[in-house]
Amino acid sequence: MKRRTILVGFIVFALSLMFVFSVSFAQKKVSDVITLKMEGGKLAPVNFPHALHADKQKIECAKCHHKEPDPTQPEQCIKCHPITGAKEGVPVFKDAYHKQCIDCHKEVVAKGNKAPTKCTECHKK
Repeated sequence: MKRRTILVGFIVFALSLMFVFSVSFAQKKVSDVITLKMEGGKLAPVNFPHALHADKQKIECAKCHHKEPDPTQPEQCIKCHPITGAKEGVPVFKDAYHKQCIDCHKEVVAKGNKAPTKCTECHKK
């Protein structure tokens, strides 16, 4: 009887542990496509293909999430990059994205590969 109680307890513990880990990993899953929208922006929001960049292209998290203690668990960009009013040499939201994305895309194109570099190639209606 004691042996059976220990076995049942172990099984319950193992299942609970599996549940906790699956929930915690499920919450950290990033969407395949992230919509980048700036209130008051003149152009359409950008549907950023995160899976393409992170999974297919194997771009390191720190390349975009550059100031994070843990780039795999980033804060929202707006925490450092305000919509208006650059502070202490930190570019505003729009400028930060444009510099980061366009510069990287131009490097890709210079190497002979395809990447969007024109406004409407990312800002699609």
